Order: sequence, then C-alpha cells, then structure tokens
Amino acid sequence: MSKDTSRLSETESAPARLNPLAFNRPEIRVLHFTWIAFFITFYVWFNHAPLLKMIEQSLGLTKQELKTLLILNVAMTIPARIVIGMLVDKFGPRQVYSALLIIGGAISVAFALSQDFVQAAILRFLQGFIGAGFVIGIRMISEWFPAKTVGLAEGIYGGWGNFGSAAAAMTIPSIALLFGGENGWRWAIALSGVIAIIYGVFYFFAVSNTPKGSTYFRPKRTGALEVTSPRDFWLLLLMKAPLVLALGLLVWKLGQANLGVLPGWLEWTAYAVLLGLYLWQAYHIWEINKHVFEREVPELDRYDFRQVVALDIAYFATFGSELAVVSMLPRFFADTFGLSAVTAGLLASSYAFMNLLARPAGGLISDKFGRRGSLMVLLAGLALGYFGMSTIDSGTWLPLAVALTMLCSFFVQSGEGAVFAMVPLIKRRLTGQIAGQVGAYGNVGAVVFLTVFSFVTPKIFFLFIGACGLIALLAVWAFLKEPKGHMAEVLPDGTVELIKVE
Repeated sequence: MSKDTSRLSETESAPARLNPLAFNRPEIRVLHFTWIAFFITFYVWFNHAPLLKMIEQSLGLTKQELKTLLILNVAMTIPARIVIGMLVDKFGPRQVYSALLIIGGAISVAFALSQDFVQAAILRFLQGFIGAGFVIGIRMISEWFPAKTVGLAEGIYGGWGNFGSAAAAMTIPSIALLFGGENGWRWAIALSGVIAIIYGVFYFFAVSNTPKGSTYFRPKRTGALEVTSPRDFWLLLLMKAPLVLALGLLVWKLGQANLGVLPGWLEWTAYAVLLGLYLWQAYHIWEINKHVFEREVPELDRYDFRQVVALDIAYFATFGSELAVVSMLPRFFADTFGLSAVTAGLLASSYAFMNLLARPAGGLISDKFGRRGSLMVLLAGLALGYFGMSTIDSGTWLPLAVALTMLCSFFVQSGEGAVFAMVPLIKRRLTGQIAGQVGAYGNVGAVVFLTVFSFVTPKIFFLFIGACGLIALLAVWAFLKEPKGHMAEVLPDGTVELIKVE
C-alpha cells in the first residue's frame, strides 16, 4: 500500500509572478534556453520557404514538384509529434531536444547538398520531424514552473519560439544573397542546420530535466498513451483515427487524382501502410491498456481522457487555422485589394507577428482567470473573428481589414496559449504524450482547412473555421474540467508526491 507523504513539488517554491528578465533564477534560464531551441527548430523547418524560387531554378523543379516539397515538409510532423511525445516522457526533454536539434540540423545540411528532386523530396520529408520540437519544451517548462505561472511560461515558450518561422522568412533570403550566386540558397540552409547542431550540443549541457531535488515522472508503460477506464480506451482509439486520415488526405493530394506525383500502385500501397499503422497503434493501445477491462485503476493513477479530447479539438481549431491562414493570407490580400506581392506579404504578416504577444497573453489569461472559462472565451473570440474576416471583400477599408485580421489572430494565438496552459495539468508523467497528441491535432487541422480552402471561396473558408471554433467551444464546455487542488503522482518507492494544479 502506498504511503501518502503529501510531498509537494520543489517547483512550488518558485515565485507566483514570472519575470522573464530574472536571469539569476534557474527556471528563467531554462525558459529562455528552451524557447530558443524551439525557435531554431521552426527556423530550420521553414528555412526553405523563402527560397523556393532559388531552389526551383537551381534543381530545375516543375511547379508540381515544388508543391510536392511543401506537402512533404508537413507530412512527417503529424506522426512525429506522437513519437516525440513518447520519447520525451521516457528519456527526458534535455536528451530528446538535443538529439532532435542535432539530427534535424544534419538533415538540413544534407538538403542543402541535394542535386535533384528525388534527393530533395526524401530529405524534406525527413526534415518534417524537426517540426515536433514544440512538444518537448511543453514537458520541460511544466517541470520548472508551478501551476500559478505555467500558463504564461508555456505561452512565452510557444509564442517566442513559434516566431522562428517568421524570422526565417525575414533573414534567410538576405543570407542567401550575402553568399550570392546559384548556390546562395545552399549556404543559407546549411548554415541554419549548423546552428541547430551547435545549439543541440549546448542545450544538452546547459539545462537539466527538473529542478534540483525534483522527481522526473515517467510513464509506467511505453508504446501508447495510458488511459484509465474502458470508455477512455475506446475514445483513444477514436481520436487516433483522424491522425492517420490526415496523412491519407496528403497521400490523396499527391495521388493521380490531384498532383499526380504518386503512381497508382504506390498511392494504394501508401493507403495500405496507413491502415497498417492504425492497426499497429490499436494493438499497442490494447497491450498498454487492456488491464482497464480487468480491474479498476487506482484513484491516484486516474485521469479523464475526455479533457485531452477537448484540447485536441481546441488545438485543431486554433493552431490548425493559424497554419492554414498564414499559408493563404498574402495571396488573399493581393487578390482582394489588388496589392503587390511585397505589400500583401507585409500586411498579412500582421497575423503571424501577433504570436509574440498573443500566445503569452493566452497563457497569462489562463493563469489569472481559470483554464476552462478562459479557453471558452478565447474560442468564442476566434469564431467571431473568423466570421468577421469572412466579410472582408474589395469594398472593405484596407486598415479595417488589417485590424480585423489582427484581432482574429489575437484570439487564435491566445487560444493556443490557453490550450497548452492546461496540457501539463492533466497528468504530469504523461505530459509529453498528451502534448504530442494535442500538437498533432493542430497539424491535422491545417491539412483539413487547407483542403477545404482548395474547394471553396475565402468567405466560405473563414466561415468554416469559425464554425469549427464553435464546435471546439462546445467540446471544452462539455469535457474540460477546471483543475482543483493537487495532482498526485506515485514515486518508485511507493510514496505519493502532490503537485499543485491551481
């Protein structure tokens, strides 16, 4: 029988207010080192986007092959976030982040050496794995900050780190021009890879997984997410299906009916592999969780998986819509208002720039005003924001259109911050896996929204996202619970550690 010593987590001694400039505090140093790691992963992940024209000319790519590279760049990230979540919970964020940066950097250097489409396609597909880096920091930050400030800390991590993609767009072309010539793009991409490798080594020696004296909780079983009731078992199986279906949608886009990149036999082989992947996942889910049908899980080990479902759907609507809108907004402004590509790009960038403020604000709002209620309000704002954007047309006053865009993006990115303010408070030892699944749903949302966009007008596209925001709001209202009291974790010696969640 476990002894309950009511031992509180060491991080509870941290101050209730978070000061990002307090570099003398170890948790602040860990926060900054970790968001920089995330920043670099996104910088490397999107280092090709601003150089597509140079890459197209250098490798002699067709328009179809260029589209294929863009699709391949995001395809791997969906399963990667699930895998990385498991690795983080098992080995620790310090080890996994360092490895991901070093391996991802090496792949970036290899991509810079590509000589034809086949080499570039394979390496860009593998490069998508670095897009899972976000998941790692969620677990790291949750280990170092108490519940009272974890939302703001996660928001700073996510918002400042996510800016890496925008930073790549602003700096990579200049670096390529600095080196000059036909191979300038190669030097720029290779340099970003070298930076990732160097920082990966630095990160390994600069941080630790937990504060001194704290315990790093690991899953009791590995291979699939643990659930604690028969109902949650079936829910987990159901929630795994969209992750595979999204990959199937990507295969379909690459297939003969659309881009025609995959021959018929290879397309159907890919479908068969995805079906096999789902069945493999289902088998491991059964192996890890079959005991829930045989005996009741002890109360200290239980958690409600419906909360993960609510956060999955919320992140589908928030981060999924962000990725989709960022992809289409420059062209939308250019076509709607007759702007040049440069002007349209600058105006559309207002959506992404809000990340620096909005995502930390979402975490702070969640810390101050409650997890569930804050997320519901932000999702309502998201829905109204997209309904507002659906009214933008050529007759709209341009400054009003930009203001509507920025207001909408504030709610979108604040919603992302509020989602991941809640993730670490469900079950500490499963934080990496839960973050991996929730994060993967963001990528699923992007695939779904961009696919819808390819068939409808921008007005219908924005209305569709707004409707999804309302569905997410209902899911949060129905399934998410406000954290109260303490979260219990059983230590290897049988004692119980209590971690504050309010």
